[in-house]
Amino acid sequence: MKHLRKRYIRKIMEACKSVPIIILIGARQVGKTTIMKNLPLQKDFIYLDGQDPETAELFTKKNIIEKYLQVNLNRELNGYLLLDEFQFINDISTFLKLLTDHNPKLKIICSGSSSINILQKVKESLAGRARIIEIFSLSFEEYLMFSDKKLWELYLKYDANTETEIINKNIFSYFKEYLLFGGFPRIANEKNFENKIDLLDDIYKTYLLKDVRAFIRNEDFVGFNKLLRLLSAQTGNMINVNNLAQDSGLSYKKTEEYLYILEQMYIIKLLEPYHTNKRKTISKMKKVYFTDLGLRNIIYSDFKAIEDRIDNGSIFENNVFLELLRIIKKSYKINYYRTVDGSEVDFVIDNLREKISFEVKYKKFEKPKLLKNLTLFNSIENITKSYVINQNLNDIIENIHYFPGVLINKLDF
Repeated sequence: MKHLRKRYIRKIMEACKSVPIIILIGARQVGKTTIMKNLPLQKDFIYLDGQDPETAELFTKKNIIEKYLQVNLNRELNGYLLLDEFQFINDISTFLKLLTDHNPKLKIICSGSSSINILQKVKESLAGRARIIEIFSLSFEEYLMFSDKKLWELYLKYDANTETEIINKNIFSYFKEYLLFGGFPRIANEKNFENKIDLLDDIYKTYLLKDVRAFIRNEDFVGFNKLLRLLSAQTGNMINVNNLAQDSGLSYKKTEEYLYILEQMYIIKLLEPYHTNKRKTISKMKKVYFTDLGLRNIIYSDFKAIEDRIDNGSIFENNVFLELLRIIKKSYKINYYRTVDGSEVDFVIDNLREKISFEVKYKKFEKPKLLKNLTLFNSIENITKSYVINQNLNDIIENIHYFPGVLINKLDF
């Protein structure tokens, strides 16, 4: 039950019909290996770990790995090679290309923490042959699945029209817990709050910082840690690289470089502004979000109850952003809208057929009302589908749907 992350499994199996190579990319500890090992494969398969020196030796020559697969998979190489931590193997993109070009019945599914160099090589040498699928930590629905089977089964019965009054109160309790501790599977499996914090600290320092450390100069590491802390304090806000550089003690160039590395290593996501022909719109500054709420909160060093925090709006918005990323297809675009005079819409999704606007309010509403910024933006851009994601209300006023954040994965675009 605990490994049925159906959305990812469906994406992977669909990709196998179109391309010979599927690459699962994401931060460490989000469950990539577990997903890969639990795929419903209908053919022979073999699993190899790229961190194992013996696996690396197999990938020194094409004929060596081919002979190994002929013995341990089948002679026709008709099946699946599951290759974990593929970024540790030298010149792996060349081997992936040769193996699939010369063995058309072979499918290769790789997983690994996002390595900047590897990803660049993959995009250049495997264009048209590979599908990259981003794996994030658990969504709230998945967090429930790991935490409480009965509540998860109940949650599955709810839909986009469910009124919050009939939602089990314990589900809201888990939702508040999720906003604090995020969606790493190890965290969801742990019941004790203090142990959750300790585990998050371990994941952050032992796995994530270790990966990033290889790209950070020793003399910059103090400044880099300050940069992370500054970003955690600015979650959901536009970032100014000049200010970040001054406050962290890093150079402007290094600050830009480390922001890029943090995004490529799936620790943060930078959201670009929505571009229009209007001169008053912000055109360059990006908003920052973290790929996991628990990771953000361990960096920010705060695990007070969500209702007692001054940053609960930022956390709630970060959660909405992550849930939208999980829902939307790869071809969709997601941006934010902001004008120089401060008029803002939190998210704008373009699904290539229509545009959908979102405003996020960590508030409880008695009834829906028209929001000036959202209404004006919808009028300017001719948007007919719009959401106000909030704590409790599921209701519609004109074309604006007030929608509870606890159900956001029930939306369908």
